[in-house]
Amino acid sequence: QYRKCNHYYHKLIKKFQNLLGKRMNRITFLNKFILHSSLSQINDYHGHKIPDPYSWLEDPDSEETKAYVEAQNKLTMPFLEKCALREKFKKRMTELYDYPKYSCHFRRGKRYFHFFNTGLQNQSVMYVQCSLDDEPQIFLDPNKFSDDGTVALRGYAFSEDGEYFAYGLSSSGSDWVTIKFLKVDGAVELSDTLERVKFSCMAWTHDGKGIFYNCYQKQDGKNDGTETSTNLDQKLYYHILGTEQSKDILSAEFPDYPKWMGGAEISDDGRYILLSIREGCDPVNRLWYCDLEEMPGGIKGILPWVKLMDNFDAEYEYVTNAGTVFTFKTNLNSPCYRLINIDFSDPDPSKWKVLVPEQNKDVLEWAGCVRFNILILCYLHDVKNVLQLHDLTTGAHIKTFPLNVGSIVGYSGRKKDNEIFYQFTSFLTPGIIYHCDMTKEALKPSVFREVTVKGFDPSDYQTIQVFYPSRDGTKVPMFIVHKKGIKFDNSHPAFLYGYGGFNISITPSYSVSRLIFVRHLGGVLAVANIRGGGEYGETWHKGGMLARKQNCFNDFQCAAEYLISKGYTSSLKLTVNGGSNGGLLVAACVNQQPHLFGCAVAQVGVMDMLKFHKFTIGHAWTTDYGSSESKEQFDFLIKYSPLHNIKLPEGGDVEYPAVLLMTADHDDRVVPLHSLKFIATLQHIVGRSPRQTNPLFIYVDTKAGHGAGKPTAKVIQEVSDMYAFIAETLSLKWIN
Repeated sequence: QYRKCNHYYHKLIKKFQNLLGKRMNRITFLNKFILHSSLSQINDYHGHKIPDPYSWLEDPDSEETKAYVEAQNKLTMPFLEKCALREKFKKRMTELYDYPKYSCHFRRGKRYFHFFNTGLQNQSVMYVQCSLDDEPQIFLDPNKFSDDGTVALRGYAFSEDGEYFAYGLSSSGSDWVTIKFLKVDGAVELSDTLERVKFSCMAWTHDGKGIFYNCYQKQDGKNDGTETSTNLDQKLYYHILGTEQSKDILSAEFPDYPKWMGGAEISDDGRYILLSIREGCDPVNRLWYCDLEEMPGGIKGILPWVKLMDNFDAEYEYVTNAGTVFTFKTNLNSPCYRLINIDFSDPDPSKWKVLVPEQNKDVLEWAGCVRFNILILCYLHDVKNVLQLHDLTTGAHIKTFPLNVGSIVGYSGRKKDNEIFYQFTSFLTPGIIYHCDMTKEALKPSVFREVTVKGFDPSDYQTIQVFYPSRDGTKVPMFIVHKKGIKFDNSHPAFLYGYGGFNISITPSYSVSRLIFVRHLGGVLAVANIRGGGEYGETWHKGGMLARKQNCFNDFQCAAEYLISKGYTSSLKLTVNGGSNGGLLVAACVNQQPHLFGCAVAQVGVMDMLKFHKFTIGHAWTTDYGSSESKEQFDFLIKYSPLHNIKLPEGGDVEYPAVLLMTADHDDRVVPLHSLKFIATLQHIVGRSPRQTNPLFIYVDTKAGHGAGKPTAKVIQEVSDMYAFIAETLSLKWIN
């Protein structure tokens, strides 16, 4: 009966279309929408029948999906183009973003290198100089790879002597990378080209003959970043310079474990290759190694790996080694990390030695070695970076470098180097690069370069950190930035940002667009360091993952309630924003408490928590989210999955806030179908309600991906659209 009914229904639709004519595009599009809904896919999850009416949007190449994306952009763009402050914000963003941007200098071989952007270049340019006093010369200019700046540098590695250079290129923001090579002297391009590269290491053997890298085998269909096929069976290869990729030597594979990914690293002395194997995004890894000195004939095939750690019980990150004694950063029995020494000649765990113990709640973020015997340790203390020096032999503390409230966002200095560079930034500081000569008796860093932004005076603003209570009483840190002397009368618009996942810490950073919001829209910026992140180590991370994911949403909603209760803003003037896992955060919170926010902008968000693991690299996120294939995990996923929890708000005049979803056609990390299915459901359920007056929009960008490598022009346009939407929907005025 169902098939018969649908048959006649289909015929009626066809007659209706013919009567109206082909020019009635909106009606035709609506009819397609209705027909697809009537033939809705229904999935069975452990006895629960879950409809999936927009599963047809999972095919990015279908004519229906293309028409749908085009129709949505045709709804959104006229609204954005008419926003009163769009061009004003773009002009101001262009003015204030036009400041010089530098990376730390780093030494390779006999030369120094660094990245520099004059201000508005789409991609930063790599420069070379023989000494710090020499005039820098252009070594590699990624802006020449494409006219629109959408081909970006994605990873690079110099040979040990600094004479050869391997670099990755990504097109349109995709995670797929093509590796190319240069002879450094004269920047001579070599013919070697490596394809099918993704989530890859680039590790040169110290003889300079070749590099280890990761790639995936060829598969049917396209692989340009617009596909949704799953990334499985990554392999490790060794490429010998001057040979075809087809001749590359398979060095490691995991046929019984298709989700495993193994990144290679060469030890400081060049003797060992270390293989770190991960199955997902959890901070745990297996650690295998191979002694290259025991291979006099060279690398010929699968390496004879010694399985030092062959389970996923903890994370082991190589720092340095002295002969067979290796120093690792680990969270084994230390959720905030510590340094341990393992002697490969006698690796019995009972003989492992603690070099630098865990420091209370301060998280050891990274560690390096310089001048052969000094450890550089970067800690996170209440979401603020601290830089310490320790003795490699004893682990004893030598010195702490003074830092203001902010983040270390760049560092260079290797074991063989006698100097270090590090870069500091904060909410109000665009960048200060420090240099320290490690051969001096008094180890005193000096300012190597400091960047200022014309037209912006940081002394007009202030940053404070508060610790507010969440639902269960947990104290959650949050940074708040605003103009000095404001009144706490709930009159200000506020911009609340959060992430809360994958052990990632959200530390202070400089953002021109957010400061324009504070300065010219009279706003308050708030960054909540909610659970799920790494701000307080693995304990904080585990407090917001799997069955505890709701803690993330509670923390974020309580941040909003705190801002309102303390007079910073009101719910009608509060915007929430997040990207990727943060997009999931925003959508889930809007579903749960729509009355709490005036506007919500979710960028490249994970929205379908029942099917995310089926697309590209989504299977790696099950360590944080779980999987609907498990009944126990399905039970908590279905409770917050943004796609499956959209409903009309209960009571009176309550409606959803103004919503803008932003995604891109080449996002092969969080594929666009998440946002497409979410907006379709949101518009169908909420958008047709007479009480819903706030707009519900999506914008799908082209030749763009998840965010990495996005050209400056696209960055400026994206934030201009975003803040223009916020200003328009919240009726904000421009303040000169």
